[in-house]
Amino acid sequence: MTTSATPVSPQKSRNWLITGASTGFGRLLAEEVLKAGGKAIVTARNIDKVIDLEEKFPGQAKAFSLDVTDYPQIASVVAQSTASYGPIDVLVNNAGYGVAGAVEEVTEDEFMPMFNTNVFGLIRVTQALLPHLRKQGSGHILNLSSIGGLVASPGMGFYNASKFAVEGLSEALAQELAPLGIHVTIVEPGPFRTDFLGRSGVMAENVIPDYEKTAGNMRRYFAAQDGKQKGDPLRAVHAMMAVVDSPNPPLRLLLGAAALQRLRAKTESQQKEVAAWESTTLGADFPEGE
Repeated sequence: MTTSATPVSPQKSRNWLITGASTGFGRLLAEEVLKAGGKAIVTARNIDKVIDLEEKFPGQAKAFSLDVTDYPQIASVVAQSTASYGPIDVLVNNAGYGVAGAVEEVTEDEFMPMFNTNVFGLIRVTQALLPHLRKQGSGHILNLSSIGGLVASPGMGFYNASKFAVEGLSEALAQELAPLGIHVTIVEPGPFRTDFLGRSGVMAENVIPDYEKTAGNMRRYFAAQDGKQKGDPLRAVHAMMAVVDSPNPPLRLLLGAAALQRLRAKTESQQKEVAAWESTTLGADFPEGE
């Protein structure tokens, strides 16, 4: 892994709450925040995978077992964190994973647990913490989306749908919270060398031959590109830390050249299509004066 230059240091008094901190972006972000002198509430479904951070960073890190689909557990962790470890300044909704397969191939038993984690878990964690953020009149929420939350791909329809939901929710939430002194940033990585294509990726069991040239390409991509992605996770988490330190953070943070290229290509295509159908679009209104 290529490392970036000196990490961006958060204010030492800043307190982070990070979901899905056992691996990937969540784990690396927690480590970098703690190394820079920040404090972190680190959560994972299996506390054994994050408890070591308490030992490495005594007085800075506190580990909790948290399954974001367990709503009573969310309430308990947020209550304990805010009562015992001070105000939460940054919430990072990082827990999530992907399911690959054509829309027809993926069963409800495969896609619903992903929605419960990626969408409804994020919503519940956010709702649990919002009263505390409103009371203190400050804070920053980082919602981990993906370039897949802006640009859809065959074979990732359900994952795309979950991340498109995060995008819409976050965009509205940002407008609701801005007058209250609370920032929201949607983080949209392209391909990075995390375990997304490996341990965190789920393949639909059902395979329909007719989708071999579309969704089938995504299955092959998972197998061929795991560990070869261009994105450097360390640089990505430093970018997230820089956003939190910024007095004017963006609503959206694209990460990686691939994400930028894919969004620009989609935007150009959309503009052409809108222009081509503009007269039909405008013709759907009542004529002036009616």
